[in-house]
Amino acid sequence: MCKTFHLLPAFLFVLAVFSSCEKKPAVEQPNILFIMSDDHTTQAFGVYGSRLARLNPTPTIDRLANEGILFENAFCTNSICTPSRASIMTGQYGQVNGVYDLSGKLKPDNQYLAHEIKKLGYETAMIGKWHLKYAPEAFDYYNVLPGQGNYFNPTLYGREGDKKEEIKFEEGLVREVSTTQYDGHSSDIITDISLDWLMNKRDKSKPFFLMHHFKAPHDFFEFAPRYKDYLEDVEIPEPANMWYNGNNGSVGTRGENNSLTDTIGSSIGHRNVIRNMGMHMEIDPAIPDPEYKSLAYQEYLKRYLRCVKGVDDNVKRIFDYLEKEGIMDNTIIIYTGDQGFMLGEHDYIDKRWMYEESMRMPFLVRYPKMIKRGIRADAIVNNTDFAPTMIELAGGTVPDYMQGSSFKKILETGIEPEGWQQETYYRYWMHMAHKHNNPAHFGIRTKDYKLIFFYGRDYKVRNTDAQQWAHNPASMSDFETPPAWEFYDLKNDPEEMDNRYGDDKYAPIIADLKTRLKQLRAQVKENDADFPEIQKVVDAHWDK
Repeated sequence: MCKTFHLLPAFLFVLAVFSSCEKKPAVEQPNILFIMSDDHTTQAFGVYGSRLARLNPTPTIDRLANEGILFENAFCTNSICTPSRASIMTGQYGQVNGVYDLSGKLKPDNQYLAHEIKKLGYETAMIGKWHLKYAPEAFDYYNVLPGQGNYFNPTLYGREGDKKEEIKFEEGLVREVSTTQYDGHSSDIITDISLDWLMNKRDKSKPFFLMHHFKAPHDFFEFAPRYKDYLEDVEIPEPANMWYNGNNGSVGTRGENNSLTDTIGSSIGHRNVIRNMGMHMEIDPAIPDPEYKSLAYQEYLKRYLRCVKGVDDNVKRIFDYLEKEGIMDNTIIIYTGDQGFMLGEHDYIDKRWMYEESMRMPFLVRYPKMIKRGIRADAIVNNTDFAPTMIELAGGTVPDYMQGSSFKKILETGIEPEGWQQETYYRYWMHMAHKHNNPAHFGIRTKDYKLIFFYGRDYKVRNTDAQQWAHNPASMSDFETPPAWEFYDLKNDPEEMDNRYGDDKYAPIIADLKTRLKQLRAQVKENDADFPEIQKVVDAHWDK
């Protein structure tokens, strides 16, 4: 008994030592919900304060900004669906990840964001619009639209499905996939699938990483029938520059003596004879402008905003689930669009342009354990920064192969750290494509200024025998447009109504921007060594 008496404290001491050496429980990892809509532009939010804000188009999504952080200067590096999504998945620019345009493909090995998040112990899922040709095999679960997909009764494919189907995803890429056709509107269906995964399919012992991607409000703006009366009797505010475009543009966007204004940049009204919104909205072409233009704009915006309404209502369904499960506050919720969109500004539709409405992305984040309420950050970020940020938020280290930078510290403080990037690079490669007919261009944007060079050439390989660009009868990609520079003083001209390139007053600023642009192109590996005909145009016009 005495022996036992002496051994008991010793045993307890040893037990205490071993207990203290055990690994302490890790801090609970947050879930990450990345919601992205297609072509949802900042003008179509309440919290971004545009002319449409009074219509209150996004009451649910606005909650993220009111209870978290809103980025005022988030930009895409190429305002077109596939390249933007590739940059988000890889943290890389187009010439590094190899995705220049809508034909771009991202193989499973290069779906880096999913790989890095999985390494950190997350259960991963990709649901909705993917648009990167190869299946999202890097995710634990996926159920995605093939290509653009349909608004109504959409077919999606995944590892399981009702039938095997052969689908052509791109020229030279035909795959047999397992598909299921669903009844209803795509925004509802995609949300149904995400909720089913959250409730029934995921491993609940792990934190989740869900990329929930809506097709809406992509053209042709097919809304769910329940919204047919939404905004029906409302006059949608028009942008003033839909009617008067001032000194926006250059010979690169208008042609010599305005000879290409009926060709370049799809319009709202009759200006563009190749593609205008009146055609899509089935307005009687015999009606002249300005009536035709007004009718087209009103119908366009109502259909677009009805699609946005469907997105907002479905986001609420997800929020309701998170709150019911008690995991809303332990979930980092991000909302963005894959780029901006022109809603009549400068009499343009679609995206592609380096102009503000097209280049700017909405970016809202809520996570009350780290982010204070109601922060508005003006730091410059772009879509190559999204993956690094999410990796760091998940507890990981940003891999060296990613070109973007994590802005986790900005989320924590709302303030950009010392040495943070002061400019962003942009490159639109798809010269005169899809009858929207936007000239190819690149440029630099700082907080105060924007410099754009329209080089007006397709990047595809020339026909060396004829020394002409390979002709594509379905497009105008072989049509070379005039090279030109544009410069905008965003402090004094936020709507980009006055191209001041060539103004002696701005000569020192423009010279500095050109130096920075050249350095930035080298830094992000967006040079044109592989495209000597483009580089020839750049060199010939750099100092003009």
